[in-house]
Amino acid sequence: MLAVVKRSGVTEPFSRDKVVNGVRRACQGRPVDEDALQQLAHRVEESIRSGGNAEIPSHEVGLAILGPLRDLDEVAYLRFASVYRSFSSVEDFEKEIADLRTAQRTDD
Repeated sequence: MLAVVKRSGVTEPFSRDKVVNGVRRACQGRPVDEDALQQLAHRVEESIRSGGNAEIPSHEVGLAILGPLRDLDEVAYLRFASVYRSFSSVEDFEKEIADLRTAQRTDD
């Protein structure tokens, strides 16, 4: 059984549904269907399980979401990252957008 350790120290079972719900909010109004959300949650769970740990901090779950979400939809990624990483200025967004552009150039 895979468990997530929250910031408060409380441990709860990993929930793919929680991943989907969190990502769904970031994807509101974006062309992302339910199947894509389920596949993303599956990828996140596989990634976490491959680490071999029975418990994982909630922060690491968020990190595991960022990569697949960036691949799925960059706008949703920026929304999620802005909350997850606590963006506090326009410069934070600008830096993340610049990083996305750099990644796109290396992928091409």
